[in-house]
Amino acid sequence: MSALADTRDNYAPALTVRALGRVDYEKVWHDMQSFTAARTATTPDELWLLEHPPVFTLGRNGKQEHLLGTGDIPVIPVDRGGQVTYHGPGQLLAYTLIDLNRRRLGVQSLVHFLEQAVIELLANHGVTAHRRDRAPGVYVDECKIAALGLRIRKGCAFHGLSLNVDMDLAPFSMINPCGFAGLQVTQMADLGISTPLEAVAAEFHHQLECLLDRQDR
Repeated sequence: MSALADTRDNYAPALTVRALGRVDYEKVWHDMQSFTAARTATTPDELWLLEHPPVFTLGRNGKQEHLLGTGDIPVIPVDRGGQVTYHGPGQLLAYTLIDLNRRRLGVQSLVHFLEQAVIELLANHGVTAHRRDRAPGVYVDECKIAALGLRIRKGCAFHGLSLNVDMDLAPFSMINPCGFAGLQVTQMADLGISTPLEAVAAEFHHQLECLLDRQDR
């Protein structure tokens, strides 16, 4: 993934953006924990954009029954909310390390902004997407295209959202995605969108930044 310019200002609402490429899940997870533990009231919020090698992650409320046979792909229990999901090459991970108190945001507001950023991104490519009550994420028709899970510690969020861009979707058949048996998944490539992942990352950043900027005004 090509580098994206950082925008760092201790008192501005702009996000510091880090394009990390393809990184092992556990390394990024521990880096998010360390960043959140060390941040202060003036630490700039950050958006980490990246991919992971193949991995299943099981949230704090995750149930083993939703793992249907994961083969050689590792399963990592983690501290985010939600059930089980899959990450792999060709999927955009957008990790939002945001001080909710400073931005006067509730958890549900951040969830809404993450979902809305994807909805607007897809709309710009001619695809209508929507959210569902009590089932966080973004859907196209009956298929899920983006999943999310957050952890809040001392008023600061980490983890974030995954958006299927152009990937192997087969591993999703090894789980009940997000705890829903039979839930189908889709991706941008199958919807006729051939935008490279790094360009999708830039589009997502723009949409999220616009939503947060409107909130901060």
